[in-house]
Amino acid sequence: MVYIALAVAAGLIGLDQLTKFLIDSNMRVHESFPVIAIGDQHILNITYEQNTGAAFSILEGKQFLLIIATTLIIAAVLWALLSKRVKKTPYIWAMSLIVAGGIGNLIDRIARGFVVDFIDVKIINFAVFNVADICAVVGAIAFLLFVIVDEIKESKAKKENEVSAEEEMTITDK
Repeated sequence: MVYIALAVAAGLIGLDQLTKFLIDSNMRVHESFPVIAIGDQHILNITYEQNTGAAFSILEGKQFLLIIATTLIIAAVLWALLSKRVKKTPYIWAMSLIVAGGIGNLIDRIARGFVVDFIDVKIINFAVFNVADICAVVGAIAFLLFVIVDEIKESKAKKENEVSAEEEMTITDK
């Protein structure tokens, strides 16, 4: 399963890089055009931005730090996946999405010195983002949800085992 998930991640990295190449080679920085509009209200635009920071331009201009941090995170996640320490399928897929997002933006940081962002949701005040960002965010949210669900299940099972043990002790005491 790990290799299939990583192959899908490689495809997503390819899609991310293709979309960024198309934007970078066909648009000027800050150029924008509507994709979805209702009347005068733009819902979704393609807007070319060059982001030298992380999400929401946090750590802007700190490329070296972002490259090192991203590389370490990707290496740790890949090690966990390839060493078979991660066995549950949902975790494998979530972590593969995180790897895809991290590598997609890492390629930009190293090759361009900035990340190409272009998906501009206008109905809310949100940062312009890209395919790699979608992968990383969806993967991270999914991973956290899986951890929370597993913790809840484990907590319930532990309580049920404690109740069963108490009932068994009560029966043997009689």
